[in-house]
Amino acid sequence: MVRLRSIGVMSSAKIFAVVHAAIGILVGVIFLLVGIVGAAFAPAQQKLGMLGIVVMAVLMPVFYGVLGFVMGALWAFVYNFAASAIGGLELEFETIAVLAPSGSAQIAGA
Repeated sequence: MVRLRSIGVMSSAKIFAVVHAAIGILVGVIFLLVGIVGAAFAPAQQKLGMLGIVVMAVLMPVFYGVLGFVMGALWAFVYNFAASAIGGLELEFETIAVLAPSGSAQIAGA
């Protein structure tokens, strides 16, 4: 049994930023597809709204990434504070033996 006592604030923030930026890309693509479908159903309407949708789709990964960075840093900071007060998460790991391939023993013996 091991105990996770602290988390690096910057490493957590970077991971959260990358994960949330990826989510932002997915949300941006979905947002863009919905906008294209909406523009196809109303071709006579002004296309300025479509420009706004494209801008939002491009900026979503940036916004998600920045907010992910901030929330990741905040989460790690709060976790470290709570872990110092009550002890942190207890984790249990298992060691798995890795068997060497049979071909490598023959090469070494030759």
